[in-house]
Amino acid sequence: MSSTDPKLKKLLKTEAVKHDPFAALRFRDYRLFTIGRVLLFTGSQMQTVAIGWELYERTGSALALGGVGLAQVVPMIALTLVAGHVADRRARKHTTLLSIMLLVLCSLALAVVSYSKGAIVLVYTCLFFTGVARAFLKPASDALMWHLIPTSAFTNAATWNSTSFQLATVIGPSLGGFGIAALGSATGVYVLAAIASLLCFALIVLIREKKTALSKEPISLKTLAAGAEFVWQNQVILAAITLDMFAVLLGGAVALLPIFAKDILHVGPMELGYLEAAHSIGALIMAVLLAHLPPLRKAGPALLWSVVGFGVVTIIFGLSRLFWLSLLMLALSGALDSISVVIRHTLVQIRTPDYLRGRVAAINNVFISASNELGGFESGLTAALFGPVISVVGGGIGTIVVVMAVAAIWPGIRKLGALHEYE
Repeated sequence: MSSTDPKLKKLLKTEAVKHDPFAALRFRDYRLFTIGRVLLFTGSQMQTVAIGWELYERTGSALALGGVGLAQVVPMIALTLVAGHVADRRARKHTTLLSIMLLVLCSLALAVVSYSKGAIVLVYTCLFFTGVARAFLKPASDALMWHLIPTSAFTNAATWNSTSFQLATVIGPSLGGFGIAALGSATGVYVLAAIASLLCFALIVLIREKKTALSKEPISLKTLAAGAEFVWQNQVILAAITLDMFAVLLGGAVALLPIFAKDILHVGPMELGYLEAAHSIGALIMAVLLAHLPPLRKAGPALLWSVVGFGVVTIIFGLSRLFWLSLLMLALSGALDSISVVIRHTLVQIRTPDYLRGRVAAINNVFISASNELGGFESGLTAALFGPVISVVGGGIGTIVVVMAVAAIWPGIRKLGALHEYE
């Protein structure tokens, strides 16, 4: 069939008309959920900036910054299987609400510790319970979210999920840096984070949870491990998750931004907020573009090349001594990372049966969310041993090596085509 064939032109025109960039947002409960996520993530990002700045001001230690990630990842890993099982057996809305309320209490506790100049160990204690809350929140909220829209809107929802998260991480760090500068301390920022979480709680309450067939299997090692077994048997999903995990683990420089801001780029808390937000600005722009463009037809190659690019810009960031260049590299890293996030989320949700959504989301949480925290610890440790520049540049090189390894071990990822074909 030639490119001028009228039937082909009609088919392409029909496909263009069918593509609705706002498909998922046309559902009321999904809109409420998304607004709530923006508020929750905004508060979380504000809190992250405040914790990093306060800890480095009080200790001057890169290892102390790395400990922020470690304190949160330990409970997330330890509770992964239990949290996934709870998400598949209990009312997902109730589990989500309880987890959000625990986040509120943790933020208020951080405010008290900050105001009273309490021991550093108390900060890590609050972060530990924050990790507990997130361990249960991620699988329950993810499983709940996909019931708010039809399967046909999954790909579009994955894009808007990324967009909402990146919007929050653009606003949050900037507000966090501004809050520290305006209030003179991190205390007020923790209070604002608690208020944002409470607003998210109120919006989730308004969602009409649909009746779903929850798992009736009694708790056992087999049922707890069902999510991990499912991921292991689906090699393309495993490859995508592994690739994203190691890219974040090795290539993330976010945990070291307070050091780069203060000691290398010689800027203050306001500029730190901009650095924290730059990654998300790039990711937000890319997520919006992906929502409006037709679905990717060669998702596998796009995934692999985007992660290679992520490694390259990470290396340039590590070597940069110019504030504007550092901002640009962080923005590009966010744009490239956004491609990976959308592909992975779509694959996982389309190929996962409903009765396993909580457990698979829990496994995904460990691979991805926990890799952020472990990546922070790894960056802090290597920075303490070898310096921040070597830590970041080495991580970027490691990311590129991981891409080559994943492409060789799971060749199917190179052949992954259009994601919408699996819907």
